[in-house]
Amino acid sequence: MPIPEVLRNIDSFTLGAQSVNPKIKVKVVWVNKWFDPPKEVEAANSLIDQGADVLFQNTDSPAVLETAEKRGKYGFGWDSDMAKFGPHAQLASAVINWAPIFEAQTAAVLAGNWKPARIWWGVGHGAIDLVSIAPKVPKAIVARVDAVKAGLKNHSFHVWQGPILGQNGATVLAAGTTADDKFLHGINFYVKGVEGQVPGH
Repeated sequence: MPIPEVLRNIDSFTLGAQSVNPKIKVKVVWVNKWFDPPKEVEAANSLIDQGADVLFQNTDSPAVLETAEKRGKYGFGWDSDMAKFGPHAQLASAVINWAPIFEAQTAAVLAGNWKPARIWWGVGHGAIDLVSIAPKVPKAIVARVDAVKAGLKNHSFHVWQGPILGQNGATVLAAGTTADDKFLHGINFYVKGVEGQVPGH
């Protein structure tokens, strides 16, 4: 679905990939569903047929990783550790862990001091992680991932730290600027390196 959260994920993935190889290009196929294995397989095959060698998804089934496995490509799991669905294909899985949020909210209710609030938790709270990094990933890259995780935890690293360019080469985030929540919740563009157009824009 072309909502800010998903666009942010596409852009963040692209920025991360380009931090290792600035020449990387990203192609997007929209299935407009959160869970539709046949459409996910079709999208994955379409990307592979266009020359993609690594697949990343924002859908909830393991179909994309299974397709990468069948076709000898690499991929990432999403939402949960999907290594068993693509033991040779998976490079890592991006996982979401709701437990810390549920535990904190339940504790606040039990203590009688719960208040409504927006919760914006990530790696630092153990709510998001990158797990099951494949042995084939070079040790230098694993060390870099660990350094980024540490930076996310102590807030010394920000994915959305300027300068960041949009798809057309114009600055979307100025040098020395860190994106705030308003910016992150309103992303409606692709960063430089993502091909195609954002639906509706």
